[in-house]
Amino acid sequence: MRYLKSILVVAVLAIASAFTTNIEDSYKIGDTVEDFKLKNIDDKMVSLSDYPEAKGFIIVFTCNMCPYSVANEDRIIALDKKYKGSGYPVIAINPNDPKAMPGDGFAEMKVRAKEKGFTFPYLLDEGQKVYPKFGASRTPHVYIVSKPEMKLEYIGAIDNSSRNPNKVTEKYVENAVDALLAGKKPTKTETRAIGCSIKTL
Repeated sequence: MRYLKSILVVAVLAIASAFTTNIEDSYKIGDTVEDFKLKNIDDKMVSLSDYPEAKGFIIVFTCNMCPYSVANEDRIIALDKKYKGSGYPVIAINPNDPKAMPGDGFAEMKVRAKEKGFTFPYLLDEGQKVYPKFGASRTPHVYIVSKPEMKLEYIGAIDNSSRNPNKVTEKYVENAVDALLAGKKPTKTETRAIGCSIKTL
């Protein structure tokens, strides 16, 4: 019994250590974000370099199945419609392993995007190689990047009401993008993302 307990403790510590290392190695505010290439729901590969005219990006880690993500879908669509024309398009990425979360597979992503009328790329982080670099831990989790330096300007939630859009009193992402478009730095660069944990095996 003691042996089993020891193994359990070691396993827990190893997982905690891996998680801590992941967070420590992930992007921080002011860091330069590397480009990536992921498959979009139209079966084409998409990278940030495909947007030479963009002034930056609103990168959102989201998914099909999380209630928090579903509650924010209309807000994500609204962000893309509001800021894409100004140079800050939304890039949505599903970080979940579909084997760990049935319903978040590529085929289901296509269905959901069509149902909701997504106006932005919805990419699958196949192999889960991108989200750890960002340090994303929840869906939804937002990262705002500015060009040309590909500088990380904001990390966190879309606003201060994770489930009910009618109770929003502070729009974190909109405030940050508005500041960047005005040539200023966001006054709030980090907030706590509230949502479902990213699913992995």
